[in-house]
Amino acid sequence: MMSEEKALDVGPAKIEVAYERLGDPQAPPVLLVMGAGGQLIHWPEGFCAELVARGCQVIRFDNRDTGLSTHFHDAPEPDLQAALAGDASSASYTLSDLAADTVGLLDALGLDSAHLVGASMGGMIAQQVAIEHPARVRSLTSMMSTTGAPGVGGPDLEALSRMTGPPPAAREDVIEHWVRAFLLVGSPGYPSGEAELRERAALAYDRAYDPAGVTRQSVAVLASGDRTARLRSVRVPTLVIHGAADLMCDVSGGRATAEAIPGAELVVIDGMGHHLPRALWPQLAARIADLVHRTEAGA
Repeated sequence: MMSEEKALDVGPAKIEVAYERLGDPQAPPVLLVMGAGGQLIHWPEGFCAELVARGCQVIRFDNRDTGLSTHFHDAPEPDLQAALAGDASSASYTLSDLAADTVGLLDALGLDSAHLVGASMGGMIAQQVAIEHPARVRSLTSMMSTTGAPGVGGPDLEALSRMTGPPPAAREDVIEHWVRAFLLVGSPGYPSGEAELRERAALAYDRAYDPAGVTRQSVAVLASGDRTARLRSVRVPTLVIHGAADLMCDVSGGRATAEAIPGAELVVIDGMGHHLPRALWPQLAARIADLVHRTEAGA
């Protein structure tokens, strides 16, 4: 397993992107795109190993404003409440910019195209790449994500209200807040142990903690609008995976995504929420790898 590396001058924004490549460099490349506030470590090593064992080269990375990639500390302060009310003028960037970063990373790695797998906001970024840079996408897997259309893929407002509020300041308080949030929106059918959640939260905090960066990403999502009409132009083989118990992004978002993309396959998993439970890693990796290898054979 290789250690993390950093690509410089990535994409039109010329940012730094922290990434890690796993598996056989000759195997089909699978680029994992994480959601808002998520770092590359939020793609669990065990899940990545499942993909590698199934003949995939795995690349996981930090989006801008997370982890060890460039943070936009000098950007204007994002106003999430205004964006939720329909005024996204405080956005410093949009999903198109995050998609350009993603394509820029492929350039930096010398890859003309890759199989994209996105979770939550990462699913939206992967969709955006497929819309705006179709030649760079071999296949698309959109997980626990949505189209941006009003009325689908929304959060459970009660759950959301229990997670919001002023961000805690002290390390231990932040970690406890994250653990409570994971327990709230995780998978009721596949519960995670608190010790495992706490360990991952501590690792994430110590690697990078930037609540303003997460807000900038969230406002970027809200500023990017509805992709439904443009998703109808997507022609790459597509898999849509969603948990039936997802409180952060209702399963209607996955259904709408699959309906919008011609020929997309929809897999709804009972008991799965807004995370990647250990018990599902083999099943999820098998479905993604099957799409990858079917696409490679067809190409």
